Amino acid sequence: MSPTSRTRTSRTSRTSRTSVRAALLCVPAAILLALTPSAAFAYPDPGAVTGATVVHDPTMIRTSGGRYLLYATGGGLAYRTSTDRIAFSAGGDAFAARPGWWSSYGTTEAWAPDISYQGGQYLLYYAVSTFGSNKSAIGLATSSSGLPGSWTDRGTVYTSTTSSDYNAIDPNLFVDDDGKWWLSFGSWWTGIKMIRIDPSTGKQLSSDTARRAIAARPTGTKAVEAPYVVKRNGYYYLFASYDTCCAGVNSTYKVKVGRASAVTGPYYDRNGVAMTNNGGTPVLESHGRYIGPGGQSIMHDTCTDLIVYHYYDRNDNGRPKLGLNQLNWSSGWPVAF
Repeated sequence: MSPTSRTRTSRTSRTSRTSVRAALLCVPAAILLALTPSAAFAYPDPGAVTGATVVHDPTMIRTSGGRYLLYATGGGLAYRTSTDRIAFSAGGDAFAARPGWWSSYGTTEAWAPDISYQGGQYLLYYAVSTFGSNKSAIGLATSSSGLPGSWTDRGTVYTSTTSSDYNAIDPNLFVDDDGKWWLSFGSWWTGIKMIRIDPSTGKQLSSDTARRAIAARPTGTKAVEAPYVVKRNGYYYLFASYDTCCAGVNSTYKVKVGRASAVTGPYYDRNGVAMTNNGGTPVLESHGRYIGPGGQSIMHDTCTDLIVYHYYDRNDNGRPKLGLNQLNWSSGWPVAF
């Protein structure tokens, strides 16, 4: 075979593999579930991803041009990008220069971003704090492109102090069908909270300053955090991370969910237990090499819902890595596969 023929064959092979991978991204859930062999564990392995996949608390969005933008905890908010949601590459941080007000919270790095596209611009909510402290703040930045270095700092949205009974980290913006904006947030202490947001500013609505409780663990451990709210089939679903994060292979993180008929709750798990009383139906838990899945966000891609999260790789010294799974809602509850 000539060098030209080998090159042509190689290109054809690569094109074929790419087409097959792209096609599988949108195969209906029921078919993929039927094709998946029985596993030794109750939870699925993450989908295959390559490249720059060491991340923590990932949030991801797909642009109108088909590019995936992912931001994550660390530095000025770490950035990854992909054209097929399989191969990821790294770029510059969201903030080339950290906003000066971050230092008031004892840090020069940001955590747990939440990206969305609203009203013709990208919004990035995020947290600044130090580990184990509830002297914390939720910040907001906006961008016309969503790319690193393009973000404009909009300052603080909500804060907590060491005398607060809540922790202002792990923000998630939810925009309801009626146009109302809601921000859920929280970690440990008295659990997950929710406030109304003014769409014109991205900050708390001055005419409604209530702080509502939507999930808590009043007995035993206080470990619930990282809320994410979506609406599917007439119900609101609250995803949250439970138990202990950030301990490598010793992490006990897991993702649970509850649902409600109103965005402010009450949210109940599949057994009818309130999420304000230790409730939550498991979605992802540790299995095999995949330890402590959590820090999750949910995104709707062109033809499927994805849960985007980190886990700690038992086979790689507990490094935090990107996890992606599709969600099947046919039972009325999200099932990862």
